Amino acid sequence: MDQLTFKRYEIKYIITTAQAERLKQYMLPYMTTNKYSFSTIRNIYYDTDDYKLIRTSLSKPLYKEKLRLRCYSRITQEDNVFVELKKKFDSVVYKRRLALPDREAVLWLGGDVSLQPASQIGREIAHFVDCYPGLRPAMYLSYDRAAYQGIEDPEFRLTFDRNILARTNRLDLCREPQGEYVIDPDLVVMEIKVAGAFPLWITHFLAKEHIYQSSFSKYGTAYRNMLSTIEKAA
Repeated sequence: MDQLTFKRYEIKYIITTAQAERLKQYMLPYMTTNKYSFSTIRNIYYDTDDYKLIRTSLSKPLYKEKLRLRCYSRITQEDNVFVELKKKFDSVVYKRRLALPDREAVLWLGGDVSLQPASQIGREIAHFVDCYPGLRPAMYLSYDRAAYQGIEDPEFRLTFDRNILARTNRLDLCREPQGEYVIDPDLVVMEIKVAGAFPLWITHFLAKEHIYQSSFSKYGTAYRNMLSTIEKAA
C-alpha cells in the first residue's frame, strides 16, 4: 500500500492556450518531463448531500479540506486508485494519500471499516469521514494534464490542465471521462507547485504576459455551474 504526505504552495492561473504554448517554449531550458507527465486525471469528489465541503471551501476560510478518489489512466475495480485528503491552511497545501484497489477504496469510504488501512494516514482519512456524516461520491471531474518539473530543482513543478469536464452521475472512476465543460475549452488552468520562492525566469514570464494569480477551484466552479443549470431549469 503506497502512502504519501507532503506540504507545499499551489498557485493557480487561468491562461489562454496561446500563452500556455509560449510558456512551454520559454521554459525549455529550465523544465523537463518524465514518463508520468501526460495523463488524463480522473477524480471523484466526496461531499455531503448539501455539498457542505465545497460550500465551506468557496467561502474562503483560513482552513479548508477535500476528500477525493483519483487515478491517472483507465482502470478496473481491481486497479489501484489514490484516496486523497487535501487540506489547505493559510495558503499552504497539505496532502495525505493512500493507494488502494478501487473496489476497496469505494467500499471503505462507503462505510466498510474492515477495509480501513492500518496506518496514520488511514486513521486521518477515517477521522475525516466520521466528521462528515452522509459523505458520498458527489462529482466526477476529469482533465488532461501536462506536468513538468525543474531541471535543477525537481521539487519545483508546473502543470497545465485542459478539457476540464464534470458530471454528477455515473460516479465511477472505471467509466470514461465525459461531462460538461467546467470552463471554456480554449482556456488552461496552470498551477505552480513550489515549497519556497519562485525561480526568477517564471516571475519574468508572468510579468511579461500580464498573468495574475487566480483563486480558481475546479470542483468549486463545477459546483457553481451545477447550481446555475438548476436555477435556469427551475
